[in-house]
Amino acid sequence: MTAHVHPAAAAPAARAPHPLRTETLRGSTPWAAVALLVALGWALAATAAQWQGSWGATTGRLSTAAAAIGVPFALAAGAWRGGRERRRRMTDLRASSPRTPLAQFLTAALPLACVLAGAYLVVVAGALLACAPYVSAGGPVPAVFAGDALSVAACAVLGQVAGRVLPWRAAPPVLAVAGYVLAGVGTGSPSGPAALAPASLRLTGDDGLPVWWCPLVSALFTAGLAAAAVLARSARRRGTALLPLTASLAAAALLLHTGDGRVRDNPLAHRQVCDGSTTPHVCVNATRPDLLPEAVRVLSGVTARLQGVQNVPVRFEDLWRRPRADEVELPMLTPLGWWSVRGRVLDPRGYAWQAALNLVQVRPECGRTPDAGRVRAVDGAVLRWLAPRSVWRDDRERSVRSARERGDAGAAAGFRAEDRAYARLAALGDDERRAWLGRYFATVRECSPDGSGVPSL
Repeated sequence: MTAHVHPAAAAPAARAPHPLRTETLRGSTPWAAVALLVALGWALAATAAQWQGSWGATTGRLSTAAAAIGVPFALAAGAWRGGRERRRRMTDLRASSPRTPLAQFLTAALPLACVLAGAYLVVVAGALLACAPYVSAGGPVPAVFAGDALSVAACAVLGQVAGRVLPWRAAPPVLAVAGYVLAGVGTGSPSGPAALAPASLRLTGDDGLPVWWCPLVSALFTAGLAAAAVLARSARRRGTALLPLTASLAAAALLLHTGDGRVRDNPLAHRQVCDGSTTPHVCVNATRPDLLPEAVRVLSGVTARLQGVQNVPVRFEDLWRRPRADEVELPMLTPLGWWSVRGRVLDPRGYAWQAALNLVQVRPECGRTPDAGRVRAVDGAVLRWLAPRSVWRDDRERSVRSARERGDAGAAAGFRAEDRAYARLAALGDDERRAWLGRYFATVRECSPDGSGVPSL
């Protein structure tokens, strides 16, 4: 006689989802990842003008975001997750589970740590893609982002340990404030305790390059503390916590010994690329060679008026040093967000005026010479000729009006003298003007006792 088996009994039992999958996709974990992703993305997008176009500035901004937003958020989210069992009164149920306390803790802690680190890396990928079209020198340093992501993950684990040890509802905000304080400490001198703050590497531009292993050692310090705390809290043999603690202390000693050496000079920052077709030549720092055509274009009005003029400086230089005797300083194109954004000069007329001002402003102080008023009038006339600028004209009109309202006869007379000098300079023929400008630039770095060296107009 054949036995009949019910179809439902014959079907294989459905496999239960893995606990790690459940912890990752349910509860507060995915929402924490989304919240961190939004917070980091908003912070980066709001300051894009200050980093988009520079690998160094982008790296520094991402590391700062990890320290100021990622670390406090991870500590707070971990503390909230760590106090979950006591809030839900599941302590006894957990104790009766066949899994060891360490396995239970890791099942709850690792998903949150991984998704927060993943959220940070997603923001990193987006920032690098946004920066790539506007840079032309250097490159990103992946070890920095890996170290920051590991630090965020380790802080999430530390937060969960704190949440289990101190299951207070006030623990998450307190830890968030502590993490923010750590970020503030990390902005101090890198040779002191600030070197131990998570994600403490600070770059402000392309002048420095991070030593690739330092962010990983910094992450090892934080991860070692987290592993030691987990083993001391949940392992059967708590003495095993000494191993990661030793690694953490060794990493701390290395970081403190390295100090300022965590960032080295960028060789490109001490070089420049130049366009020799103009007078003066236009040079930009070798960290941003893509800005050279833009600088040449913006300064074309100034350089065209100086074509064929003798005694002008050889070049506009763009190095972090004082200009030499035959050089004049180019208005700073970096850091980003001041004059340039995404490879373009924000205010071309203002930039050209600042460059012309640098040509004239190198004259020593002549305020005590008998002929100081005439010298100032001549300097002002040359500046107006090299770079006419509507905004400057508006400022000058306001100054003239203010002098009249104050009854300042001396200032009003100085403005009238400058107007007369400018009219005479503009009325000269091209050859005559070039010759006069040659005599003028021969004296621009000098101030004779009576001011007689400066040619008159």
